[in-house]
Amino acid sequence: MPPPDEKPNQPSAAPNASPWIAFRHIAFTVVWSATVVANVGTWMYNAASGWLMTSLAADPFTVSMVQVASSLPMFLFALPAGALADTVDKRRFLIGSEIVLTVFAATSAVLVWLDLMNPSILLVFTFLLGAGAAFTAPAWQSIVPLLVPKEDLAAAVTSNGVGVNISRAIGPALGGVVIGGLGIAAPFWINALSNFAVIGALLWWRPPTLQGSGLPPERLTGALVVGFRHVRFNSNLRATLVRAVAFFFFASAYWALLPLVSRTQIAGGPELYGLLLGAIGLGAVVGAFALPTLKTALGPDRLVAAGTLGTVLTLILLGIARHPALGLAACLVAGISWIAVLASLNVSVQVSLPDWVRGRGLAMFVTVFFGAMTAGSALWGELASTLGLPTAHFIAAAGALLGIGLTWRWKLQSGAGVDLAPSMHWPAPVLAIDTEADRGPVLVTVEYRIDRKKRDAFLVAVTDLGRQRRRDGAYAWDVFEDAADSERFLETFMVASWLEHLRQHQRVTNADRVVQDAIREFGAATEPKVTHFIAAKPSSTASG
Repeated sequence: MPPPDEKPNQPSAAPNASPWIAFRHIAFTVVWSATVVANVGTWMYNAASGWLMTSLAADPFTVSMVQVASSLPMFLFALPAGALADTVDKRRFLIGSEIVLTVFAATSAVLVWLDLMNPSILLVFTFLLGAGAAFTAPAWQSIVPLLVPKEDLAAAVTSNGVGVNISRAIGPALGGVVIGGLGIAAPFWINALSNFAVIGALLWWRPPTLQGSGLPPERLTGALVVGFRHVRFNSNLRATLVRAVAFFFFASAYWALLPLVSRTQIAGGPELYGLLLGAIGLGAVVGAFALPTLKTALGPDRLVAAGTLGTVLTLILLGIARHPALGLAACLVAGISWIAVLASLNVSVQVSLPDWVRGRGLAMFVTVFFGAMTAGSALWGELASTLGLPTAHFIAAAGALLGIGLTWRWKLQSGAGVDLAPSMHWPAPVLAIDTEADRGPVLVTVEYRIDRKKRDAFLVAVTDLGRQRRRDGAYAWDVFEDAADSERFLETFMVASWLEHLRQHQRVTNADRVVQDAIREFGAATEPKVTHFIAAKPSSTASG
C-alpha cells in the first residue's frame, strides 16, 4: 500500500504478474477477503433466483429475464455511478450503498420465506439488487489503485478476477446444496448476511490521502458530459469497448440459458445447476493461474481471441449436452475462457485511464459489458423460445466466431506504458479581470509561428493535440491559418466554464506533454502565444 502522501499512478501492464503479489498489501487482502465472502452470497442468490424462476415459470424467455433484470441496471446506472465515483468519497459511498443493498436482500429473503414471491416480484428485487451493484461497481474498481502501488495493479486486477471466480465456484454449488437441505429461502438469507463482511472491511479500511486539486468537485451533470467526451476521444479505451461488445453479447447466451439447459435439456435438479455454475467458477480460477503464462505467450489480443474460441466451444457443447458430464466439461471451458477475456479487457481499460476520470471510464466499460449482456440475454431467450435451446446456442457460437475477425483491428492494452501521471507543466493563466469560477464559456486561442516547410507535419501533430484537448474537456476545437501570413496558425477551442478550464490544466499528462513539446519544436523561434477569452456579460450594476 502506498504511503499516505503518495498518489497511486498508472499501472504497469506486466504480462507475467502473479495474482499473489497483491496480497503483500494488508488493505488489499482484507478488502479482497470480504468481497469474496459477499460474492459467495451473491452467487448463492443468483443460483437460487434462477432456479426459483424455473419453478414459478418454465417459459425460456421468462427465465432469461432473470439475467436481463440482473444486468440491465448496470447498463442504465453505471455511468452516473462512475461520475459519482469520481466526485464523492468512495469509501463512504460504498458503505452507504452496501447498507441499502443489505436491506433489499433481507426483504427478498422474507418474501421467499413467507412464500409470497412470484415472477414479477422476483424480477423487481433482482433488478433492485442489480441497481445497487451498478452504483457500486465503478467505485469498487476505482479503489483498486488505492489498495496497491502501481507496479502491482495488474496483479491486483487478476486477483480480483480470481476472487470473483472462487466465489462463483463455491456460491452456486453451495446454493444448490443449501436449497436441497434447508429450502429455497436459505440462500436469500445468506446473501443478506454476507454483505456485512464488506461493510466491516470498509469501516476498517483507511484509504491513503491523495493530493487534492485545490478545485471544487465536479457537478454530476458536468462530470457526465466530460466523461462522455473523454471516452469519445480516448482511442485506447474505445478499442477495448469495441472488443468487449463483440465478446459479451454472444457469451451472454450460456449465462441466460444455463438454468434451462440444466433443468430441461439435461433433466437435472438444483444441485446440478449449482454444480454447473460452480464449474464455471472453478474453470475461471484455474484459468487465472495460467494467465501470466498465457499473456506472455499470446499477448492480450490473441489471448482474448483464444478465450472467445473457448466460448464458441462452450456454446456448441451446451447446445448438444444431454448428460451432466458434458455440461460440466462445457462449463469448465467457459470459466477458463471467461477469465482470460475479462481480465485482459479489464487491464486494458485500467491502463488507458488517468486517475481523474477512472471511475467514469470504468463505468463506461461496465455499461458496455452489461448492456451487451442484457441485449444478448433477451435475444437468446427469445430465440430459445422460438427455435429451441440448441439452435440458440449454435447461433451465438457462430456470432462469437465472426466477431473475432470483425473487431481484430481494435488492439488491446495499447495504453500500457503510457505515462498518464499529471504533468502540471501548463502554467496557470494570469487574469486582468475578476471572474467567477462558473462563468463561461471560455475561448482559448494558441498562436503558432510555423516554417512553411513544416506545415503538413505541424497540422498532423496539432490534430493529435486537438484530440487531447477534447478528451480533457474542450469542445469546438479547430486550427486556422492566417490568409495574410503563411507562417501564422491559430489553434482555438472552447471550454464550458473557467473552472472547467482550470481543471483542464490539471488533466494534462506527461504523455500529453511529449506531444505538446514536439509541436513547439515546429516553431522554435517563438513560443506559442496563449490567450483566454471569457463570454462577456453585463455587470450587475450596469444600467438598463
